[in-house]
Formats: sequence, structure tokens, C-alpha cells
Amino acid sequence: MFIKFKINGEEKTAEVNAEDRLLDFIREELYLTGTKEGCGEGECGACTIIMDNKTVPSCLVYAYEADGKELYTIEGKKALEELEVIQQAFVDAGAVQCGFCIPGMVMATKILLDKNINPRREEIREALQGNLCRCTGYVKIVDGVELSAKRLIERRCKVNE
Repeated sequence: MFIKFKINGEEKTAEVNAEDRLLDFIREELYLTGTKEGCGEGECGACTIIMDNKTVPSCLVYAYEADGKELYTIEGKKALEELEVIQQAFVDAGAVQCGFCIPGMVMATKILLDKNINPRREEIREALQGNLCRCTGYVKIVDGVELSAKRLIERRCKVNE
């Protein structure tokens, strides 16, 4: 079957099989390998992408479900300028260890900050609860989200001057 969708700001048409997972399609057909497979069960968040302004575990979504949708992966920083700000804040806060979980964390952070630009640490932890990290202990990741929020607020203030 053929699907039409938008990914990282680009319109695409592709042929997919009914049993193809969106994660595999993104990695193997579109060669966007920043999205990772961790558990394959939607529990770890490593495969998190944004679909129509919501985070989704791409390992639990069939590729055909992307038909008519707007998708963003970690590679979408040209289409979503905030992703670059968030990625740099994570680096500067020391939130990146092995990096495996970070693409999903960044995508979840983007959606959180779209809804709440100044979240409390508790709200950050709640928003990231579906994303697991084995390296950092989460403190630095929460710091990275806070730094992201600060930088995005500063950026918005400069734009409005």
C-alpha cells in the first residue's frame, strides 16, 4: 500500500507493507537512524518520535498509520528549530552519556515545552516517565530540560524585542 506523509518538514510518498513497523520504516527505508530500538515493546522511549504533535513509540505503530500524518524524528532540527536548542542544552547540562536514550528524551522534551515552557522538576520527571535511561540517573536529564526551557524562553524574548 502507498502512504503519503510529511517527515521532518518534507512531503513523502512511500510503499509500505501492512506488517511494517514505523520504527523499521524510518530507520531502514528513510535512513533516519537517530530513532533507536530499545525494548520493542513501547516501554523504554528510545524510539519516541513526534506524530501530529504527540509523542509516540514508533515500535508500536504500523508504518501505514503514518498516512496523512506529520512526523518528526531527532533529525528534524531544520524543520523544528527548538530541537537544536534542546539538543545543545542536553550536551551543556551533561545529560548525554551513551546517547542511546537521548533522541527519545529530546522529542519528549519538545512536546513538554510546547505545552509548558516553564515546567517544575516534578512535571519534567512526569513528562519523561516513559523514557528510560541506564546511564545518567535522570538528574542531568532534568537539568537539561530546565536549561532547554530557559534558553527557549530567552530566545522567544529576543524575538519579541
